[in-house]
Amino acid sequence: MRKIVYYVATSLDGYISGKDDDIRMFAPEGEMVDQYLYDLESFDTVIMGKRTYEFGYQFGLKPGQPAYSHMDHYIFSNSLKLENASEQVNVVSIEIEKVQMLKEEVGSDIYLCGGGMFAGWLMEHGMIDELKLKVNPIILGGGIRLFGDYEGSTQLKMIYSRPYTGGYQITTYKVINN
Repeated sequence: MRKIVYYVATSLDGYISGKDDDIRMFAPEGEMVDQYLYDLESFDTVIMGKRTYEFGYQFGLKPGQPAYSHMDHYIFSNSLKLENASEQVNVVSIEIEKVQMLKEEVGSDIYLCGGGMFAGWLMEHGMIDELKLKVNPIILGGGIRLFGDYEGSTQLKMIYSRPYTGGYQITTYKVINN
């Protein structure tokens, strides 16, 4: 079965973006970002919520186009409508059974792209298998939380951690239970 890997940038206080979706304080380049981009090549499938997909519009993504050219996209939304969508872009209803079906398909692990609320919903349903946190040495004080409104308890086991210049690090955790 494929794993779902939540690979996301976070502040030290657990936010994946600041207030008003501000991501300017996160590292835009450097060794850690290069590693992240390299790691993305190992995924053939990406899942995300509507808000994360539409966030890409600010950076030139056109509606219906893939954000990652080498991946099949599954955007979980009950309201998003895309005309002339690429064959790689699929809008699916927000149902845990759809996530389970993707996990059971043949392929690489699944990249969970951003989306605190969507990640929280997946964590609540025990669907996230691994966290890869791009830890930035910043405190945002507000914004979008790593797991949205999720308030459950989850035990993790650190698998690997690598520091980068400037106090950045990528730390990988296996989800033990939730």
